[in-house]
Amino acid sequence: MKSSPRVGTVGEFQFVVEQEHVIDFARGGMPAVLSTPKLIGLIERTSRETLVPFLENDERSVGIEIDFRHLAPTPQGERVAITARVVHVEDRAVTFQVEARDQHELIARGLHKRVIVRVESFNRRVQRKSV
Repeated sequence: MKSSPRVGTVGEFQFVVEQEHVIDFARGGMPAVLSTPKLIGLIERTSRETLVPFLENDERSVGIEIDFRHLAPTPQGERVAITARVVHVEDRAVTFQVEARDQHELIARGLHKRVIVRVESFNRRVQRKSV
């Protein structure tokens, strides 16, 4: 790492819930709402992008843990804001407190941990499994 992120470093991402973000069972009266797996993916993206300024060119961060509650539904067409705040750094592991809010309320919160890896060594590890 060029430098370790400081506790309190914040990343943000906003998006509008589109068809690609909603549950795949929105039929028979079930409304089209933001799916939990899509939200988790966007939380990971927000956290990953928060770390980019701290990484060397040959480094990336990968998610290793998520402890998360999806608290409220968000319908298609609503704007969502995700915040990822660094709460702990230990060696190459960074823990984020994450929150997501729609225009009305807090819709999700939790913790997400990422670890910094060197692309070449990570690639070698993956290739050993692809034999």
